Amino acid sequence: MEITGAGEQQPSYDRFKELKAFEESKAGVKGLVDAGIVKIPRMFIRPLEELTEDLDHTELVNSNFEIPVIDIKSVDQNDHQRHREVIDEVRRASETWGFFRLVNHGIPVTVMNGIIEGVKRFHEQDIEIKKQLFSNDLKTGCMFHTNLDLYVSKYANWRDSLRCNLLSPDPLNPQELPHTCRDIIVEYWKHITKLADTITGLLSEALELKQDHLKRMCTDCLVLSGHYYPACPEPDLTLGTSKHSDPSFFTLLLQDHIGGLQFLHQKQWVTVKPIPGDLIVNIGDLLQLISNDKFKGAEHRVLANRNGPRVSVACFLNTKFSNNPKIYGPIKEILSEENPPIYRSITMKEYTEHYFNKGRDGVSTLNYFKLSGNN
Repeated sequence: MEITGAGEQQPSYDRFKELKAFEESKAGVKGLVDAGIVKIPRMFIRPLEELTEDLDHTELVNSNFEIPVIDIKSVDQNDHQRHREVIDEVRRASETWGFFRLVNHGIPVTVMNGIIEGVKRFHEQDIEIKKQLFSNDLKTGCMFHTNLDLYVSKYANWRDSLRCNLLSPDPLNPQELPHTCRDIIVEYWKHITKLADTITGLLSEALELKQDHLKRMCTDCLVLSGHYYPACPEPDLTLGTSKHSDPSFFTLLLQDHIGGLQFLHQKQWVTVKPIPGDLIVNIGDLLQLISNDKFKGAEHRVLANRNGPRVSVACFLNTKFSNNPKIYGPIKEILSEENPPIYRSITMKEYTEHYFNKGRDGVSTLNYFKLSGNN
């Protein structure tokens, strides 16, 4: 592979012009693939130092690690011993991994397959129909977008997205959903809401709080993102999604059979193998902040691939970002002299502005909110 990073700028190259033309086309990454490109545009190429680091540290991809698997089949029943065991499993996974796999979670496989197919159907419909939903405004109920941080990140990601603010905190009118996948999104929404309540309760108990503590505090919003990663002609030069942590309390992720998701564990990239019927839970920035680093999220990325498209559906459990006067900081009930606050209290507006304005630069947004002496 010949390495030519984004850092090797030619005098004639106008990056802003290329970014603007891409955005104004409203065709997304799939539009480039449909046009028959055989080389990826420069705006997608990773910086030379990042490409070189990946080549020099191939041993940092570890295929031997397996993320924890948690079976929650009996967790809502009257088996108190099993309930306690699950809480302990959630605690260990959230403290040491930041990722865990859910099995027997109650969402039918037919619904899971249906939402994957529905998202795929949306992205593969006529581009002129998709363009009607194109937006970069996060307050929009339902939108089609690609690379929200296009102008601030070092390079663009090889993916397009359908983003639906299902709860914000008022429920989205289903008529705002694309007709190509409206029914299946509503069905998946029903199941994921029930599951999210279960996970929120388990996380609360794992922090030795009342079961409804986190639900009352921070999960009144739900965002569904249906990601579409087209086949890439030069996957070694870019990423489907660059390294980042999630701007959520936690995320429920469904991925198709293609794979490509990796997360950092002990300074090594661990591949999260797609297994039919499973869901992935990952801890987000905001849960890490309010738990005072007791629960830690893991930075993750998605590889680009010659095979494709890859489709995934991420549901972000959150609180209202805009016009939210509430202050969020480490939960007082878990602080002590031995466990003083690591972070200062913040508003959601402050967090989101910093997260999206800095772009995906590989540096955690949480570092910005640490109290002096904790860096």
